Amino acid sequence: MTALHLADAGEAADLAAFLARLIHYDRAAAVRLQGSGTALAVFGRPPSFEVLAIRTARLAKPYENGLDASLDVTVSAGELLESLDESAATALVPTAVTGPPWAGVLPPRGGWQQEPGLPALDAVRSMVASAVAEFRSRIGELAPELRTRAELDRIGREIWSRPIGDTELPVRAAHAAQSLGFLRPARPATPDEPAPTLLSSGAWLRLRTPYGSIAVRRAGLGALDVSVR
Repeated sequence: MTALHLADAGEAADLAAFLARLIHYDRAAAVRLQGSGTALAVFGRPPSFEVLAIRTARLAKPYENGLDASLDVTVSAGELLESLDESAATALVPTAVTGPPWAGVLPPRGGWQQEPGLPALDAVRSMVASAVAEFRSRIGELAPELRTRAELDRIGREIWSRPIGDTELPVRAAHAAQSLGFLRPARPATPDEPAPTLLSSGAWLRLRTPYGSIAVRRAGLGALDVSVR
């Protein structure tokens, strides 16, 4: 099996936490791994959020298949988590699985430009909390016979598709970021730690934080500017 040597125990713990959160939403979750040199990117898609979650990790050395090779494989998130040894900062790459459709269409690697209009972190978190409270309130007000899956989905789409501030980023992207542990204060807060930013490239928007990114397709752009790899 291919061995991954993470930079330190902290990187291993952060990766383990990300995988555990994905599995919380989908016990059969798959992740796509892309590694080159000492950088590893882990892509996942938590159900219902309709977003791609991206967690990067630093490697202590290139993975053991060779300095000039790159890693690109879709595997079980659960098996990868089981193989993680946080104290040793190592993991074994599980056997590849047949990837879900989303794993074949990833955001572009380059061409990202910063977009204006993203509110401060506290305001974004407040918007997510308000949306969650509104969803629960409106569901609670429904008569039992009206509490159908179709009606729940309709209310959810109405709430979670609302834009954040003066951007095209839907609230569901920030909700996903918070649920996966990406929206939290820096540890510890330092002047040089980057604040969450909004980036765009073609049809994609990306909410980038120090702990991971959420990528989402812009509404109404169809299948433009996808990167199939």
